[in-house]
Amino acid sequence: MNGNHFTRDQSRAPIHEALENFRQMRVVPFDVPGHKRGRGNPELTEFLGQQCVGVDVNSMKPLDNLCHPVSVIREAEELAADAFGAAHAFLMVGGTTSSVQSMILTACKRGDEIILPRNVHRSVLNAMVLCGAIPVYVNPEVDQRLGISLGMRREQVAKAIAEHPNAVAVLVNNPTYYGICSDLRAIVKMAHEAGMLCLADEAHGTHFYFGGGLPVSAMAAGADMASVSMHKSGGSLTQSSLLLIGPNVHAGYVRQIINLTQTTSGSYLLMSSLDISRRNLALRGRKVFHQVADMAEYAREEINAIGGYYAFGKELVNGNSIFDFDTTKLSVHTLDIGLAGIEVYDILRDEYDIQIEFGDIGNILAYLSIGDRAQEVERLVSALAEIRRRFQTDGTGLLSQEYIDPQVVTSPQEAFYAEKCSLPLRETEGRVCSEFVMCYPPGIPIVAPGERITPEILDYIEYAKTKGCNVTGPEDPDIQYLNVLA
Repeated sequence: MNGNHFTRDQSRAPIHEALENFRQMRVVPFDVPGHKRGRGNPELTEFLGQQCVGVDVNSMKPLDNLCHPVSVIREAEELAADAFGAAHAFLMVGGTTSSVQSMILTACKRGDEIILPRNVHRSVLNAMVLCGAIPVYVNPEVDQRLGISLGMRREQVAKAIAEHPNAVAVLVNNPTYYGICSDLRAIVKMAHEAGMLCLADEAHGTHFYFGGGLPVSAMAAGADMASVSMHKSGGSLTQSSLLLIGPNVHAGYVRQIINLTQTTSGSYLLMSSLDISRRNLALRGRKVFHQVADMAEYAREEINAIGGYYAFGKELVNGNSIFDFDTTKLSVHTLDIGLAGIEVYDILRDEYDIQIEFGDIGNILAYLSIGDRAQEVERLVSALAEIRRRFQTDGTGLLSQEYIDPQVVTSPQEAFYAEKCSLPLRETEGRVCSEFVMCYPPGIPIVAPGERITPEILDYIEYAKTKGCNVTGPEDPDIQYLNVLA
């Protein structure tokens, strides 16, 4: 999409404009927030600046209301829908987690089946705990060399639809954390022919809407709903996101679903950042993301020239489980230098002051977006070359497998709320888990409520802990114990 497709004036940013007007009015605040434009909390004002706390305001008539927008927020949502090619867009202030949960809660009620890959973000499974939907997993293919899960194959989706004709929706990652895309157009067509909705988790695909030569966006592929993480590659403030819907979904109902869980005190810092970022992407995104993709391509060539590392890209595309690849993603396989991805992640931070997005068992991901410059990419490449020279080992004892097929015994909701007991980690083998265990990021559960705990899962959890992964989810913060069904 380029500027010619826009039907509205994308140079406008109505929330931003309303806040600037409000700032000049010098209104006396006898409302919340209690810091009263920062006066009541001088340390916070000093830290964040008067510009920032001065517009941290409450909903009021001139500034509209996120729960029921009728003026400037509504206009900002209409501009976002236009920019992203959606029938409607919702500004979300609870992160993409709230967008994903709103998609699931819109599509599913208790007992409804939903078809999805297992390598979904925890927010998808959290939504099932809330609404009682039943997951039907399409186990993704695994790239044995890289140890990562790929997209969903068309045949597997078709099989799942045939075996579960009453399922209400199909959910697709577009793309995965590593940049891998399924054949979204084909999956949308299959879902629609079966009378199902197609939902897309586009936490890592904001730029698909504004880049030439990038994989197809969910809205362009005809999906019914998409969660777009504007704060990731789109440049807005952390925790701000968009929920896009197509013409076949009732916008009023979606608003009601969002209002079940979303705050009634929407942050104007987050909303204005969405407004300004949407304007920036609409006006400049195409040019900028072209540069990001070029930068990532350059980095891949340089990293692959070091030897030992494998920065993977478009060459993986196989037309099905890897239908397309997001070339802005700089994912690097590290096992051939004898280091787990998380070890390279820690060394980069501790020794080189470079913070990358994540390291897991076999790979690292450097997140490139609109704020990166060539000199930082050079610094990353030279640090990786030095790490190979200083820390390379023969790699004995390294695990390679990222993805373990789950054995689903009961629904996430039933398992989460069931009678449970806490057992030492190794004693849980064979039992049914009633909580989540995941490395964050990426936040994809290793085991989820309702799944059987196998020796492979326990090995993986212990290995991830010893290598320094940030393992989260269980009630026990040290992950010595797990809650299982009694």
